[in-house]
Amino acid sequence: MSESSESPTNTSAHPVGGGSRSTALVSIAEVVDDELVAAFAHLIPQLSQSSPPPDAEQLAVLVNGADTVLFIARVDGAIIGSLTLAFYRIPTGLKSWIEDVVVDDAARGYGVGRLLNEAALAEAQRRGAKDVSLTSRPSREAANRLYQRIGFEVRETNVYRYKF
Repeated sequence: MSESSESPTNTSAHPVGGGSRSTALVSIAEVVDDELVAAFAHLIPQLSQSSPPPDAEQLAVLVNGADTVLFIARVDGAIIGSLTLAFYRIPTGLKSWIEDVVVDDAARGYGVGRLLNEAALAEAQRRGAKDVSLTSRPSREAANRLYQRIGFEVRETNVYRYKF
């Protein structure tokens, strides 16, 4: 695998934690390496017990895809969070969807999720998306409060899934 690389033009910073006030940096992952694979092996189980972490090949599809952007958050150089932004075109325009937002348990509550979401919203706007959607289980109370504080609105709709 290659050396780690993220897009330096799409970063934002925010102090994280108590006394040390480390800074969280959000960037777009551009290369899949052992560090990225290991980070997802650590983060995905905190998001879902039913889905295995992606391997290097699956991450490469996200990183290299024209319709996906993989954001990562780092503190003191370590990957502590991620968010996937997906784009899709429909007859009425370009839309985007935020998926698999996860921040390491030890870094939650310090604004990392907000930084990830704000970076995704900026990228969606830059690409001309007419809106950004996401879903969040009702049991994820802190995440739902965050989404509403950022400006997401709860939609009166039914979400359906067809499983294969």
